Amino acid sequence: MIKKHLTKTLLATTLMLGFAAQAAVIKSMRFWQSPESTRVVFDLTSPVEHELTVLTNPDRIVVDIPESRVSVDLSQLDIKSDLVKRVRQSKPPKEGVLRLVLDLNKAAEPKSFALKPYQEYGDRLVIDLVDEKREVIKPPESATGAERDIVIAVDAGHGGEDPGAMGPSGTREKDIVLQLSKELVNAINRVNGLKAIMVREGDYYIPHRKRTDIARKHRADLFVSVHADGFKSPRARGASVWVLNLYGAKSEVARWMKLQEEKSELLGGVDSTVVLSEYDNSVRSVLLDLQMESSIAESFKVGREVHSAMKRVAPKMHKNYVEENSLLVLKNPDIPSILVESGFISNPGEERLLKTTAYRRKLAGAVKNGIVDYFKQHAPDGTKFATLYRKNIYHVKRGDNLINVAKRFNTSVSEIKKANKMTSDTVRIGQKLVIPRS
Repeated sequence: MIKKHLTKTLLATTLMLGFAAQAAVIKSMRFWQSPESTRVVFDLTSPVEHELTVLTNPDRIVVDIPESRVSVDLSQLDIKSDLVKRVRQSKPPKEGVLRLVLDLNKAAEPKSFALKPYQEYGDRLVIDLVDEKREVIKPPESATGAERDIVIAVDAGHGGEDPGAMGPSGTREKDIVLQLSKELVNAINRVNGLKAIMVREGDYYIPHRKRTDIARKHRADLFVSVHADGFKSPRARGASVWVLNLYGAKSEVARWMKLQEEKSELLGGVDSTVVLSEYDNSVRSVLLDLQMESSIAESFKVGREVHSAMKRVAPKMHKNYVEENSLLVLKNPDIPSILVESGFISNPGEERLLKTTAYRRKLAGAVKNGIVDYFKQHAPDGTKFATLYRKNIYHVKRGDNLINVAKRFNTSVSEIKKANKMTSDTVRIGQKLVIPRS
């Protein structure tokens, strides 16, 4: 028995108000597969109105588009999706309506919206199909007494319908940063005690809030978003590192306060047991402020280490310091977050560099080194890094010098200087020294 279980929705009332009905042609259809959804994109000659209906037995999505026609051969579509089996044209409900049917392999929940012309794209109708039976990411288990890896979520910016910035030779930011992110993940995963996960593993788009949600589900200790800058002038150049500014922090605290019960847990990594719903609004606000301040402070620390490491391999840094902005992807009250701009893809020279595997690998290695340097000094409790490095941190006391510290720990002055990247023999009271293991 065929059964409708979703009421028809008319996009015209929300997105297309003001457009007169006009004939449109569907020139092509494209499919973007992500781990939990498929994005179907209709490339159009002009904006359209449409109705969506979900049908079961068998599962399918019906798309009705008035005053339109399709010019692409539906039998020849390159359907890269585990949800969509095929697309076909069907008998319309009335004259003048184009009816397309997406036959599905399993049930999916659709969401649709329009996109205006952008760069090489014209008008588009987008239908996101979410797999209702998708596998839920399980957070890592922390066995009693076991030392865990530090988890770094690496987020390749843009993706799918969002190409990001465009280089002079046509290089797309989304492609470069995905390749660079994979290099970074590989570099991090070669370090004992660190584990990197990819937020975006392929050419598909993930909303900004969803990216940070994925990091939380993996209980990430650090969130690194990877991008490549673009500017109207090809002269702009230089890599950069960004963290959230104060204005962005305030707005995010306000947003979390509004969510209240809906998102009551303040996750704070794998060890947090703070639940916001247990407190009144004033206490919640204080807790969120403190957590956000801590997150930003740690973001600056890791940002400075990464900036310093990138400076040694990048031809130029855009600024000589870590920059601040109210970027949505950095608004994590509970996870230190940085955004790495690998360079200006709009600059011909930097575009050429970023297109080479050798340079991407070198740059990824530098970002990894900065992350390692940060966690050597700030390893969370219960991690392998804490065992490997934290116990070898010595706080300089009055009367100390490198010679007597080296003798105390059965090492050499040169090894201590190398471990701490020191260029002089001078130490100050309270300074943290990494003591290399003998």
